[in-house]
Amino acid sequence: MNTGFDGPAHALAPRIWPVGALTRAVADSLEARFNPVAVRGEVSGFTRAASGHCYFTLKDEVGQLRGAMFRRAASLLDFAPRDGDQVEVRGRLTVYEPRGDLQLVAESMQRAGQGALFEQFLRLKARLQAEGLFDAGRKRALPPLPRAIGLVTSTGAAALHDVLSALARRVPHIRVVLAPAAVQGASAPGELCQALQNLYLLAQARQAQDADLMGQSAAPPIELILLVRGGGSIDDLWAFNDEQLARTIVASPVPVVSGVGHETDFTIADFAADLRAPTPTAAAELVSAPRDQWLVALDAQQAQLVRALRRRLDAEAQRLDWAAARLGRPSQAVAAQYRRLDRLHARLLHVHALRLERERARLTRLAERLPRCLPAPLAAERERLGRLAERLPAALASQQAAATQRLESAALRLGALAPQRVLERGYAWLQDEAGHPVTRAAQATPGQALTATLADGRVDLNVVARRSA
Repeated sequence: MNTGFDGPAHALAPRIWPVGALTRAVADSLEARFNPVAVRGEVSGFTRAASGHCYFTLKDEVGQLRGAMFRRAASLLDFAPRDGDQVEVRGRLTVYEPRGDLQLVAESMQRAGQGALFEQFLRLKARLQAEGLFDAGRKRALPPLPRAIGLVTSTGAAALHDVLSALARRVPHIRVVLAPAAVQGASAPGELCQALQNLYLLAQARQAQDADLMGQSAAPPIELILLVRGGGSIDDLWAFNDEQLARTIVASPVPVVSGVGHETDFTIADFAADLRAPTPTAAAELVSAPRDQWLVALDAQQAQLVRALRRRLDAEAQRLDWAAARLGRPSQAVAAQYRRLDRLHARLLHVHALRLERERARLTRLAERLPRCLPAPLAAERERLGRLAERLPAALASQQAAATQRLESAALRLGALAPQRVLERGYAWLQDEAGHPVTRAAQATPGQALTATLADGRVDLNVVARRSA
């Protein structure tokens, strides 16, 4: 029997394939029979490489299939796949020839069974956006230091613990008002709307109460509201895609911060809120600057006020020293007044002399003109004028003497008030060590050193006892 390759048995032998040719042939068969293909399964081992390509495994109870999504298709994903997500993948089957592995090259991926919900979400978002509910111009800034924060979430949600922990850590002094509501299920949208309305009524009632007490408009104690829920699938978060909830958020009298789901989750409530936070904890952190930060700012303000106060005190102290120096030397002011009196006296004498000369010249001219312009019967008048001309120098001299006497009298009175004259009458000027005047017995204390200024010098004194008059 011929057992070699050259006998009849050779015609029945299988074709011998090169490895690469066989893998290409298998790939061509898959391409012709299955592609394009849609697969549903659970994501496992999802990774994103530095190049932007994504690699994962799809599995169910029976089997598993390796998958790859290249950078272009991965950039179109509207969510971040996580291990355990049920997804629907559309793409093509192929063979990765270097390893001979069967793999699914994904061209698109969406959460399983959520295509219709997502389309409904997009339609509602477009309609509300066209009405202007999401306009950036109506978004309000958050108060930097709210007196109280309203919180809407479920009492059994992990988000409640996360938010309260973050607020207690950062701003333990701020009051938190909880309005509980279901965050999942058919009744959740109505409960969320009612919880928000309860907080709105509370804020408006407190605002009116503050206005009555203060006699003017006042900000409400609840100055912003947090609407939070933990992550989940689009079904879990669907209550936050309710149209009535969006309109209730827009009608809020205070800013609303939405922290629903994870960073990649978006809901209609996020677009309607004044600010969207990626997570519930992030929402709490956005509305609560750490107390230490404000304390540091207060310390800086205090230091600035202290520096300004010290500068003001130094300036006032210099001004007081200057005033005290002027008060301690009144003789200079008296001397200046004496000099002013001398100047006025000299000017007065000069003015009187000029007036006397002018009047004498005028009378002389009149006396010369009278014989020519007056008739004879007026000779008596000329004689009278002559007499007046003779009396005028004496009258002016008398007025000048009276004025001089008044000036001298004023000078004597002014001199009598000079501190030096007062000291010459037996009085003394007392000052303490700082140069402050001592004018009352109550200002002196036993053992205190004083300086007495007399008419001819100074005497250092020590207070032995104090006696009131």
